[in-house]
Amino acid sequence: MTQAVLSPETSSARAQALAALAARDWHDKIAALRQIDDRASLCVDEVLAEPAGLPGRPAAPELVPPPQVKQRSVQTVQGRAVLVHALAHIEFNAINLALDAVWRFPGMPEAFYRDWMRVAREEAYHFELLNAHLATLGHTYGDFPAHNGLWEMAEKTRDDLLARLALVPRTLEARGLDASPLIRDKLKSAGDKAGAAILDIILRDEIGHVAIGNHWYRYLCTQQGLEPVACYAQLAERYHAPRLRGPFNIEARRQAGFDEEELAALQQQSA
Repeated sequence: MTQAVLSPETSSARAQALAALAARDWHDKIAALRQIDDRASLCVDEVLAEPAGLPGRPAAPELVPPPQVKQRSVQTVQGRAVLVHALAHIEFNAINLALDAVWRFPGMPEAFYRDWMRVAREEAYHFELLNAHLATLGHTYGDFPAHNGLWEMAEKTRDDLLARLALVPRTLEARGLDASPLIRDKLKSAGDKAGAAILDIILRDEIGHVAIGNHWYRYLCTQQGLEPVACYAQLAERYHAPRLRGPFNIEARRQAGFDEEELAALQQQSA
């Protein structure tokens, strides 16, 4: 493992975020994230050149289509390890997604970049919690295949910040608000109290992350004179977003900033 080092060319905080995104080894990625200097200028109008090979990721886990990611009973240690590994992979992708939002999209208010930097750090904390728990089950990140669904939507929306906000934090990551209590209960029922406690931490923080996505989505809708609910439906169709199905964690979604019109549309769509 090599220590991530920021070169003089990565002096702005956004450029440092790009360096962290490009780091391949997960240890290096988290180290580079921790090295980002909050005192450095964000250079919000700077258009950064995209290096090849984004996002940086380790050779393992092997990335496979979603149907090939096998699920096993959480009543076994191996089954719990597979589940915790899948969650760790989601959090690893979430680190990359937050860093990508910081460097890729210039011209936003400074608070936008500060928000997503905080999200990246909290996702790294979640990843480390899960990977440490995975070690107690005899495994580490990379031991099982994983799929790349979250990043595939990031690729689709690489040139459209409004769509990125609509379809990543407000759609794919918001699904975690619905799924976390169910997964927590599964782990608890299998006697994995430590794993269940990690899920509670993740749900608490993810409500805040989705709220950030909601805030900046509505900011752009207002700026562009768009109606948020109608605009969301158009973006979901244009980018072939997955159709969301219940049950939904309505209370968590309310806390994350979804209004009653959006929740009604969500439930109608899934009916």
